[in-house]
Amino acid sequence: MTTNPGILSKSDLEQRVADGDIDTVIVGFTDMQGRLVGKRISARLFVDDVAAHGAECCNYLLTVDVENNTVDGYAMTSWETGYGDMVMTPDFDTLRLLPWLPGTALVMADLSWTDGRPVTQAPRSILNRQIDRLSEKGLVPYAATELEFMVFDDNYRAAWAAGYKGLTPATDYNIDYAMLASTRMEPLLRDIRLGMDGAGMYCEGVKGECNLGQQEIGFRYDHARATCDNHTIYKNGAKEIADQHGKSLTFMAKFDEREGNSCHIHISLQGEDGTPVFADPDAEDGMTPLFRSFIAGQIATMRELSLCYAPNINSYKRFADGSFAPTAIAWGFDNRTCALRVVGKGPAMRMENRAPGGDVNQFLAVSALIAGGLYGIENSLELPEALEGNAYTSGAERLPTTLAEAADLFDKSQIARDAFGDEVVDHYVHYARVEVKAFNAAVTDWERVRGFERL
Repeated sequence: MTTNPGILSKSDLEQRVADGDIDTVIVGFTDMQGRLVGKRISARLFVDDVAAHGAECCNYLLTVDVENNTVDGYAMTSWETGYGDMVMTPDFDTLRLLPWLPGTALVMADLSWTDGRPVTQAPRSILNRQIDRLSEKGLVPYAATELEFMVFDDNYRAAWAAGYKGLTPATDYNIDYAMLASTRMEPLLRDIRLGMDGAGMYCEGVKGECNLGQQEIGFRYDHARATCDNHTIYKNGAKEIADQHGKSLTFMAKFDEREGNSCHIHISLQGEDGTPVFADPDAEDGMTPLFRSFIAGQIATMRELSLCYAPNINSYKRFADGSFAPTAIAWGFDNRTCALRVVGKGPAMRMENRAPGGDVNQFLAVSALIAGGLYGIENSLELPEALEGNAYTSGAERLPTTLAEAADLFDKSQIARDAFGDEVVDHYVHYARVEVKAFNAAVTDWERVRGFERL
C-alpha cells in the first residue's frame, strides 16, 4: 500500500476492485471553466481496458459555455469538423479514493487527440508546458491555493428554483476567525475536511471569513500540478458533500455587495534537489536576485495576464478598494492591500498573488504566475521598492476592471503568445468575448429595478 491511505497505486486499485470494495472509477479532467468533467466507468472495465488505453470524450468539452451550450468560433472543434473525440489518459499519480462517494475512486487525466498529440488548449496541458519551461532551468514549482466559499442553508435544487434569491446564509453576521457561529457549520465543514484527507490531500484547517456563511479551508502546499489537481477535486467534492447535507455553497468571486470569495495563490520555486531558491539569509531583504526578478516579472505582466486570474464577468466585481481584494499592481512584505504579497522567511519565503477569486481556473492562474516569473527571470528585471502603507491609494498601476478589457490585453500580449502559444491565447480570448457578448445581451434585475417605473 502507498503511504497516504487515500492515494492508490494501480495494484491497490486492482486488489480493491477484486475484493468488491471499489465498483466505480471516475476518469476526469479540468475543463475551461475549472470544473471537473469526465466519465464514471465500471471499475472492472477500467482495470481490464481503460487503465492501459484511456477513455474517449467529445472534444466540445473544451469549447462549451457554462450552460454546456456549443459555441461557434473555436479553432479546435466545430460542427464542420464533426465534434470528434479526445482521449483521456489517466495520470496514475493522481489515483485516489473519494470517501464521500461509496465504492468510488478517481483519476485525473491528460488530454490528447486520437493521433496522440496533446490538446494544447486543455488547462492541464497549459500548466505542463510552463512546468517544462521551468524544468529547463532546473526549477520546480510549488503552490497552494486558498479557496473561500459561502454556505447557505438552502440545498442546490431549492436555490436554483428560487433563482438564487432570498437564500439563507449559514450565519447572520461577520464570522472572520469566529468560533461560535462557525460551529453551526462544523458538521458540514468537518465532513469536507475529512473527505479531502481521505482523498489523499493534506488539510490544514478551516477558518471563518467576513461575509455571511463564509469559510476558507486550507491545504498544505504541494507540487504545482498536484495542487491544481487537488483544487479541482476539492471544489467539486465540497459541493457534493454540501448537497448531501441539504445545503449549498458557492465559490463565486462576488455573490453580493459584501466581501467576495478569494483564491489567493502562493507560489515558490525549488531546485531539482529540493533546495529553496527564493530566500537568501545574507541579503538585507532576505530575497535572492532570482526571487526579486520573479516578482518583477509579475508586476510587468500582471495586467496583460489578468484574464488568467480573473476569467469571468463576475470576477471583476470583486476588485474594490478597501475590500481586501486588490486593485493596485504592487508588491509588499506582508501587506494585504497589495496584489502581490511576500510572506514567510527562509525556506518558507514565497509570493502570494491576491488577485484570483474563488471562480478562478487554477491551472491558468498558476501557469500565468510561472510565465510572468520566467519573463522576469529571463530578462533580469529589476524589482521596485516594496510598497509600504495603503496600496489602494498609492497611485500604482491598476488591474483591469472588466472582462472585456482583460481579454483585449491578453489578445495583444506578445508575452502571453510567447509563453502559451497562439492556439491557447486565441482559445481563451474567444471564450471571454463570448461571455461578454452574452452578458451584454442579458437584462438584469438591477436594470428592471431602476428602469421599470422610474425611467
